[in-house]
Amino acid sequence: MTHPSRENIASRMAMVVPERAKLHIVMTAWQFGYAGNHIILRTALNMGVSKLVFPLYRNVVALLLLAPSAYFLEKDRPPLTTSLLIQFFLLGFIGITCNQGSYLFGLDNTSPSLASAIENAIPAVTFLMAAALRQAIIYHSSVNLNRKDGIAKVLGTLASVSGASVITLYKGPAIYTPDSRLHQSHILVSLGDDAEGKNWTLGCVYLIAHCICWSGWIVLQAPVLKKYPARLSAISYYCFFSVLQFLVIAVYYEKDPRAWKVHSSAEAFSIFYTVTVASALAFAVQTWVIDRAGPVFASVYLPVQTILVAVIASVVLGEEFYLGGLIGAVLIVAGLYLVVWGKGEESKFAEEKAAIPSVSENNQREDPCKSSLIQPLLSFESDK
Repeated sequence: MTHPSRENIASRMAMVVPERAKLHIVMTAWQFGYAGNHIILRTALNMGVSKLVFPLYRNVVALLLLAPSAYFLEKDRPPLTTSLLIQFFLLGFIGITCNQGSYLFGLDNTSPSLASAIENAIPAVTFLMAAALRQAIIYHSSVNLNRKDGIAKVLGTLASVSGASVITLYKGPAIYTPDSRLHQSHILVSLGDDAEGKNWTLGCVYLIAHCICWSGWIVLQAPVLKKYPARLSAISYYCFFSVLQFLVIAVYYEKDPRAWKVHSSAEAFSIFYTVTVASALAFAVQTWVIDRAGPVFASVYLPVQTILVAVIASVVLGEEFYLGGLIGAVLIVAGLYLVVWGKGEESKFAEEKAAIPSVSENNQREDPCKSSLIQPLLSFESDK
């Protein structure tokens, strides 16, 4: 009688390793893809693309890809109301228009590695926003400063905010400068102190605004998706309203007809790459990984992307590294891991408390791939 159960346990354990390995492989590959997005956007900006027209075209293409999928795959969409349309408009403005616009203006004034480093603060900023708004939808319990998990989340948030402040207020001396002879192309140029028309501090402010918009989008759309659970349709509406917003802004500010033209295959590739990799593929990969392992698992890979961006930017763009950026990045990454660890401990504590009556039974049935260490950091209904 014991032989079949042993076989079942063995076969089940054999299935766990490939699933975990798949998760790690997918997340590693995804970090390479998104790291490439930072580099490609920086290159596109160096080529002179408009920071208003470029995201307009990007979201037009994204809408053309998303809308048919939403229409055919989500037939049971809830009915639209005026209230929902207003919320979609505002979420499109915050999560796409302001988010992408501030990122491009920030990247144009700073560097890909700095932009990637600051994005590591998004989980901490989201935690801060959710705690301030007391959204039980996102956090299942309030911060308990009598437990180590609550202290870790608060310290992690403070570390991330401090890191972003250091990056903004202190650039510092260059601690690494690549050989400039390797980067003489008029396209692949680095952003130095004397770059014409660039403002490092202003760029950092834009990037912090980018993180705030992204975090705000995460927090604010959770209750909206609870009322309107058709995720693809909701994102299509965000994108539609963002296209209208970018169109109005671009028409008002971009008076030069040349800014509206795609001048080269490289610019066209940049648009295609950002839509497919940074938008469509991002949505698919993050949804798949979060569904199987939770946002904690996805979050711990963020620093990998920062390292990849730093290496690629140095090789391809000849990017310099500054002391302030290094100190700030270390603080932000440390803050990220403190928040991740704190939320993991909080989830583990909640699970252990709920499982006390049937500890032995749960130990027999628990799937190792769904351990408390990979429970959600941010239990929101949407990713990004």
